[in-house]
Amino acid sequence: MECVLSSAQPRVLTPCIGVCSTGIGDDVCRGCKRFCHEVIHWNSYSEEQKQLIDQRLDGFLVQVMADKLVIDNPDLLEWQLQIQRVRYRNHKDPYIWLFQLLKAGAGQIGETRQYGFTVRKPWRELSLHALRELIDQEFYRLSKAHYQRYIGMYLPEKG
Repeated sequence: MECVLSSAQPRVLTPCIGVCSTGIGDDVCRGCKRFCHEVIHWNSYSEEQKQLIDQRLDGFLVQVMADKLVIDNPDLLEWQLQIQRVRYRNHKDPYIWLFQLLKAGAGQIGETRQYGFTVRKPWRELSLHALRELIDQEFYRLSKAHYQRYIGMYLPEKG
């Protein structure tokens, strides 16, 4: 099956956030959640390869976000992102936007409905900052499990 990018699809930006842990031996970066070989070879990848990695990462993050949060009003969320001057890519899923908002200022959000989202009942006792940290940890665990299942099992043991 051939992956074809739409001509309207924006160029994939590096997911690097400047907190790389692959240099200290992690198979999956704790910052951007890419696999170590993806971090190393990113600049040599085609746009199609980058798009596939980006889609995998977005899928994992959306899965974790949707488990804990509900976007009730994506238009209000987008408006708040613009008002708060939070960078986001409008072609991405609104749950990706919401993660950007939480990264930018989870501690400054009072009433979540004013931002177009609510927290699911099991997670309402956590602060948004603690919830963002939990989401990031689960996102990392998903990436690590994927690596171990599909990549790591074919590599020799590290000694």
